[in-house]
Amino acid sequence: MTQSTRPALMLLLLALTTSAAGQTLIETTTSIGIQNTLDQGTSNNVGPLLQSARTAANSLQQSGQAAAALAAPGAPAVPAPTPFTPAQTTQLTSAQTALKGGKYPQARAGFEALIAQNYGQPEPHFGLGLALFALGDFKGASFEFTQLTLLAPDRFEGPYNLGVIATRERRYEDALRLYGSAATLARGRVAVTVQRQVLDALAAEQTRAAAYPALVSTLSEIVTLAPDDAAVQFRLVQAQTLAGQSAQALPGAYALLQRDPSQAAVALLIADIYVTQGLPDRAIRELDAATPRAKPGPDRASLLLRKANLLSAGGDTRGAVLAAQAAAATDGRSAPTFARLGELRVARNDRPGALNAYQNAVKLAPKNAAYRTDLAAVRLTLGQNAQAFADAVAAIRLFPEAATLARAQYVQGIAAYRQGNFAQARAALKSSALKAASADTYFWLGLSQYALKDYAGAATALSESVKLEPSVNARQNLASALLASARYPEAEAVLRGLVSDNPKNDEGWYLLGVTQRAQRRESEARQALKTAANLGNLRAVAALK
Repeated sequence: MTQSTRPALMLLLLALTTSAAGQTLIETTTSIGIQNTLDQGTSNNVGPLLQSARTAANSLQQSGQAAAALAAPGAPAVPAPTPFTPAQTTQLTSAQTALKGGKYPQARAGFEALIAQNYGQPEPHFGLGLALFALGDFKGASFEFTQLTLLAPDRFEGPYNLGVIATRERRYEDALRLYGSAATLARGRVAVTVQRQVLDALAAEQTRAAAYPALVSTLSEIVTLAPDDAAVQFRLVQAQTLAGQSAQALPGAYALLQRDPSQAAVALLIADIYVTQGLPDRAIRELDAATPRAKPGPDRASLLLRKANLLSAGGDTRGAVLAAQAAAATDGRSAPTFARLGELRVARNDRPGALNAYQNAVKLAPKNAAYRTDLAAVRLTLGQNAQAFADAVAAIRLFPEAATLARAQYVQGIAAYRQGNFAQARAALKSSALKAASADTYFWLGLSQYALKDYAGAATALSESVKLEPSVNARQNLASALLASARYPEAEAVLRGLVSDNPKNDEGWYLLGVTQRAQRRESEARQALKTAANLGNLRAVAALK
């Protein structure tokens, strides 16, 4: 799988697993339906999940099972349960009713009183855990759910609800382990809807952990429980692809496409699978086949844009631009599509076309600093220095992340330099270099400092530029800065390297002659200047007179 495909699939899988509300605690006090958490995922917004009520008689039976389990060698020492008295059964029902009615302090008091009377019964611990969770006391709730796991180790609700708390507290490794235990305990023993919700929670943490082989197993189990759920089948195909099982994923992907040929997401996934198999041409043909079937607008545009990216990766920049243009035509409200079109036009050196594309992107997403910075950069290549400066400043005022900020300051600095605002240029380029050092940034910083007659600063900046990328231009300007700083031996060393690498560099020979003359080595200076003059350097001709 290519690096570009894997992040795309991962983002899509995460998107499918984060759109619904959070997981909820398993409760025994009400009979409301189980929320469908198919799209459940890495959200930290978790709360109680509800299951059908257990009767007091069931609680008594489970207490006996728990006592037997606790009698095993090495089991924790906890009080053996005794049957509820009629009065305690009434107390339990009253506390459960209060919990169901949202009267959490009243429920807490009732469950705590029962625990004091009969600690070995699991049900009051469970109810108290739910009440404490509702009151925001996660530490207390965690303690009570832990007691539940000790008193009733065969019940899945304990580890599941501990997993919910772990997710809330961002203890994701603990959550993954606890949901796994809950799924094992729930398997085949509770209603299908409850099994499904536990497995969804487990799948969400496996997605977060990028544990794709395990995720494939969990989603396969969910598919068995819900064979008609196309969304979970799609997630399974995604997981298989991310797990390196892309060939095995194809039959399921094609089955989904046959069910609904208009599904752009499925067609995109099929294309990605063929890319992972080293078959980009097949991927493009699949996209071409799917495009007419997709709904006009974002769905169709996504197929066209993926085709543009594949064509660009294959070196067909013209075809890539045409596909991106078609995507922008079918979805004229997508700023990312116009931004990508601008990027592809830049790759073909179509600067006016890129300008138009980025202007559209900025119009649709005026608060996107990256798009505005790209627009400023294109303006710079077109010589629109004042507009480039204004766009760069506008991008900076949007408080972008560091990389975008550094690039915006770089564009701002060059635009300021070209307009003769050398102090502004120096300040912007210094800030840019601190965030993202590059040969170009230090080069323009050196030019700005030279223009301000800060020759020592210019030499320092240009030295950094040469270290990062020893281009002829940077070395030549470094020599000029060193010469202006009267650092003649250093300048001569740089210049000798330049003319040695390129004996036809007339400017290099001229500067070498000037440097040698400054060191009062007139014979050597005249020889260097004659060489420069013979190469057509007019300043050298004048220096020889």
